[in-house]
Amino acid sequence: MNAIISIFKKELKSIFYSPIAYVIGAVILGLAGYFFSVNLFVSRIADLTGVFMNLGVVLIFTVPALTMKLLAGEEQAGTMEFLLTSPISVFQLIIGKYLASLVFFLFITAFTLIYPGILFALSAPDSGIIIVSYIGFLLLVASYISVGLLCSSLTTSQVVASILSFGVLLLLWVSSWLSSNTSGILSSFIKTLSMSEHYMDFLRGIIDTSHLVYFVSIILVSLTLSAINISRRTCS
Repeated sequence: MNAIISIFKKELKSIFYSPIAYVIGAVILGLAGYFFSVNLFVSRIADLTGVFMNLGVVLIFTVPALTMKLLAGEEQAGTMEFLLTSPISVFQLIIGKYLASLVFFLFITAFTLIYPGILFALSAPDSGIIIVSYIGFLLLVASYISVGLLCSSLTTSQVVASILSFGVLLLLWVSSWLSSNTSGILSSFIKTLSMSEHYMDFLRGIIDTSHLVYFVSIILVSLTLSAINISRRTCS
């Protein structure tokens, strides 16, 4: 546990000292403010469904910019060997870096809590849907980060890691569109893989066990494969 905390603190400090983290935060919050304003003053809809749906797409572009350096950056800097020769296991390294990235995005998400406050001040939105939407959004963020970490473990290049994670996340997001061109078992399978399909129910205020299992499975599988990839690389 101490090793995970140590990695967590080191990585979180590195994130907040990185200019790209502030650019990512500014982009996410700037676009969130735009989506909220359009939704409220133009569409005159007192909910956050549109905000969270659009942010789900925005994160496909922004999460890889942060996660690309988590492992590939260590390889490029030549510090991975040093980290793994210290009394830290590969799994502890993975968990520490993952939690640091997750906390950073939770920190950004906390700023959006002003939007429900504005809605409640102006009208009477459904608090249940808002709460469930936040739960779905946090699960989506956690899944995106785990996929980005996995892609970062597959290469020593940060650029390649970023492009790869963007491609994988985009494919998982739009796979539901691909299912419309297929039928039968294949269509159901492709739709099951779609992040947007599982995410949309949360934005409707629906918590389904299958959606929870989906996101938790994405996270656990991605973190496990990340640890395996780094272990194999260090042993070869």
